[in-house]
Amino acid sequence: MAAFSLDEEVRLYTTNTEREKYESLATLYGIIVSLEYLERAYVRDSISAAQYSPACTRLLGQYKTMLKLVSADVPSLEEFMKKYNMDNPAALHRLKVGVPATVEHATEQGGETAKWVAETTQSFITFMDALKLRLRAKDQLHPLLQELMTGYSKFKASAEWEGRGKIVQWLITLNAMKASDEITEEQSRQLLFDIDHAYHEFFSSLSGGGSGTKAP
Repeated sequence: MAAFSLDEEVRLYTTNTEREKYESLATLYGIIVSLEYLERAYVRDSISAAQYSPACTRLLGQYKTMLKLVSADVPSLEEFMKKYNMDNPAALHRLKVGVPATVEHATEQGGETAKWVAETTQSFITFMDALKLRLRAKDQLHPLLQELMTGYSKFKASAEWEGRGKIVQWLITLNAMKASDEITEEQSRQLLFDIDHAYHEFFSSLSGGGSGTKAP
């Protein structure tokens, strides 16, 4: 019988593939726990709707991205939570609904605007996640950026936002490429920087004044 030391670290993995799997599962676990705390904070009025909506939408987007990476090991959200003894009912409900509570319970007045905010935020997150996952080809990025621009342009104030010009310029750049052409690593970094800046400007503008939340 092989002897082992009680002081020896027990490893969950022996290969890089296994390590990446466990890291992804741990990230998914963390997203669910974070969403639970966020939902409870919102219900208790510990954070405002303006703070809650973008944070919730980002977590929902990250959840969808991680789920694609661990789909072979996570047959269902309920089974994953049961396997790891997770008691996070608020997060489970939010993940099933797929949109922030501000959209789910939006009144008729302003409900459409809340929907646009959620959809545009999701487009921002999806596009940035695509870049972080090293998608580089035009036929991978152009449709996502086009969808982002469509939602972004629904807001009247977007004509004055600095990010609009950046997004338009990148659309022109991608549009001039062949479908199989890829942007360089340097372009990818700059594109991510520009879109991230536009994303933060988008929310700062919406929370800073009422006119930015109205569609043309």
